[in-house]
Amino acid sequence: MENSTHLGRRRFLSMAALSVAAAELGTVNLLKAKDKPAASSNRKNNNYTKASFDEIKQVKAGVLNVGYAEAGPANGQPVILLHGWPYDIHSYVEVSALLADKGYRVIVPHLRGHGTTQFLSGKTPRNGQQAATAADIVAFMDALKIDKAVIGGFDWGARTANIIAALWPERCKAMVSVSGYLIGSQQANSKPLPPKAELAWWYQFYFATERGRLGYDANRNDFAKLIWQSASPKWNFDDATFARSAASLTNADHVAIVIHNYRWRLGLAEGETKYDAFEQKLATGPAITVPTVTLEGDANGAPHPAPASYAAKFTGKYVHHNITGGIGHNLPQEAPKAFADAIIEANNFA
Repeated sequence: MENSTHLGRRRFLSMAALSVAAAELGTVNLLKAKDKPAASSNRKNNNYTKASFDEIKQVKAGVLNVGYAEAGPANGQPVILLHGWPYDIHSYVEVSALLADKGYRVIVPHLRGHGTTQFLSGKTPRNGQQAATAADIVAFMDALKIDKAVIGGFDWGARTANIIAALWPERCKAMVSVSGYLIGSQQANSKPLPPKAELAWWYQFYFATERGRLGYDANRNDFAKLIWQSASPKWNFDDATFARSAASLTNADHVAIVIHNYRWRLGLAEGETKYDAFEQKLATGPAITVPTVTLEGDANGAPHPAPASYAAKFTGKYVHHNITGGIGHNLPQEAPKAFADAIIEANNFA
């Protein structure tokens, strides 16, 4: 199920090396950055607290049968929202309701290894590398006959949105990215970080071991809840909210995709050769030219780069917002109004 691993001389490292490398670009002018308080309606919007994705659709796209939720009018401006790990499409349930109410066609797919998204063939490598996930979404857009969309994401979803904007800018009308520029490479990740930065990626090192793979498989829910709590220390989510998303982690390919993702980042697992050209371009840290809004919560407990380290990567119309009020890593679910407003703002840029 997994690609073979290579535990040679490569040192354990972290995706946070991206922020160190980006900082070498020099001091960035952040006059565009704005602080936005997370009003009570951000934390819990009373009009949409009971919003749900009642119907999950399926479509064959590339190597996958993708499960996705959809809201809003079929002729509305397409918006594709991408979740992270260990989360699922429900990070966007309230965002989707807000945007649908404004006339947007909102589409939220389960990434490979999550929810009802399944591989069409048992022979397809369970590959979690960054280019594969981005190619999935382009194939998904093709299957739905969507030429161009506003794309938003956080965590794995933000990285995927970044890659689509960099490699296929003609498919991305505008972008919203939590924690900014997250495109990485195995080469960048070969550089060790200071101890405190490495400590923040403890689970990546755990996943590099067979003990870690077995441990994650046996304790998916406990593991995910721990990440939720540490990444969003001020978010008081309830058991029902967690259980709704945790159900997506029971996907038969979930563990293989997650383990491969983190081992690939460290150079401990090979990717597929069909993505080599994409990864070579991504390793150069390409600029993103599409109109972009980046967001960061003031209580993000997960590893993330400083806005000053990535602002210069966005060469089109660009603005950054700091979302205050105890907002953590899962920004769309913790501050749905702020995220929905950012989608509207980015769309208006284009």
